[in-house]
Amino acid sequence: MVKPIPHFRPSLALCAALALAGCATAIAPIEVTRFHIGNPATTGAVAVREMANNPDVGLEFRTYASAVGRELQRVGFTQSSDDGAEYVAYVSFRRAFRSPIDEGKRKPVSVGVGGAVGSGGYSGLGVGIGIDLSGPPKGMVTTELAVQMRRRADGVAIWEGRATTSAREGSPAAQPGLAAAKLASALLGGYPGESGRTITVK
Repeated sequence: MVKPIPHFRPSLALCAALALAGCATAIAPIEVTRFHIGNPATTGAVAVREMANNPDVGLEFRTYASAVGRELQRVGFTQSSDDGAEYVAYVSFRRAFRSPIDEGKRKPVSVGVGGAVGSGGYSGLGVGIGIDLSGPPKGMVTTELAVQMRRRADGVAIWEGRATTSAREGSPAAQPGLAAAKLASALLGGYPGESGRTITVK
């Protein structure tokens, strides 16, 4: 008698690991630029504050501010909410949506010779009438995180940097929570970094 093959049921831990792996691979490259003079401080109490004229405020800003605070602690600072902190890290972020370029030039139906299946979501039918099955194009979401560190005593900026990434609308990389953590990690990882150089972090 042939025994039935038991049904495979992946564990919750495995599912979670696969989900995290999927999120990790979905993150787009991040462009990072940093500036500083000499050897800026790497220890001391720092308070995280909103940068003046920050275009986006509210609950989403707190997500980015918290991510910056965590990364500052990783590189040696002590996060403090007290006004007597030695340094202040001013944080700003913005998210911009860019619609598909030349969207009006897309042709939902094309006529050609033959009935082959082509690239770009076109399915050949009969005598070469191709119907675009890819759906409406997705726009791009660009997220930028900027941080400036200043000495509280004299207000002099000792370090500043900017990290930018773009992701397809609706993708995991375009979600604020994931973008905040990745941008802060890329920006402050290897602090203080090489001044005046733009690098790509994947």
